[in-house]
Amino acid sequence: MSEERAAGALRLGTRGSALAVRQAEWVAAEIRARSPAVTVEVHRIKTSGDRIQARALAEIGGKGLFVKEIEEALAAGRIDAGVHSMKDLPASLAAGLEIVAVPVREDPRDVLVSLSTNGLGGLGRGARVGTGSLRRRAFLRHTRPDVEVVPMRGNVDTRIAKWRAREVDALILAHAGLRRLGLALPEARPLSIDELLPAIGQGALAVEAAAETRWWRVLAALDDSDSAIAVGAERAFLRAMGGDCTTPIAAHATVAGDEVRLRGAVGDPDGRRLVRAERSGRRQAAEDLGATVAEELLSRGGREILAELAR
Repeated sequence: MSEERAAGALRLGTRGSALAVRQAEWVAAEIRARSPAVTVEVHRIKTSGDRIQARALAEIGGKGLFVKEIEEALAAGRIDAGVHSMKDLPASLAAGLEIVAVPVREDPRDVLVSLSTNGLGGLGRGARVGTGSLRRRAFLRHTRPDVEVVPMRGNVDTRIAKWRAREVDALILAHAGLRRLGLALPEARPLSIDELLPAIGQGALAVEAAAETRWWRVLAALDDSDSAIAVGAERAFLRAMGGDCTTPIAAHATVAGDEVRLRGAVGDPDGRRLVRAERSGRRQAAEDLGATVAEELLSRGGREILAELAR
């Protein structure tokens, strides 16, 4: 009997939403393809973020609430690895846990779901746009201060149903979520990176586990180097900014050979001020690049924006 088969089933923990389960099942399939002797189980875990739907994430503790119970299950040994949307992970992980792998990244862009064919500029004056993201609100209000931002949480299907019922005129969603769910909406049109800078880690998955896990080699085989480098730069930016879900910050990195290009932004929720910065650096110093871009933003007005938000 092989060592992998003798080790028992590899237990993956995930949120219970349709998208989260689809992502975990994709990770399970990738593990089986690379390590056919491994038995993989997907365990659904109810998180605080999923239980509390009536309030904005910023009011109840941020996106870390989608991670807390999964990390507790890891610490207790009930699961062997957690599968997360990277953008749900707080800047710092629970003690003893690490990101083992960042699989190949999906499209990081946002999409505008509307009957308009001309992007944000094509929305009617006073249009009602649904989103639960402070980042999207800040960028949207900066570009279109005339529109009304309607707070909206819930899974992708729920939000699309509300749009179809005309509760709002448009939605902003992550393109990666639609693609992973296999939802082809003709009314969903990607917004350019310049138009709406993505959330940190958007489109990427994180496979999290204890540093001493016996499954490290199997899980690490899922890692895509370019995706991991890009996300590493973005998360270094997040740590240096001192931001979280309650802060309208955004960053997106791309990797081309030995060069990493990172764009970052911070704004106030109403879009009155939006500060941007962009730099390039060496692949080997991607995390230093993240810190450098953060310091530039902080020195150009970002520190004042964050201080006001903290009051």
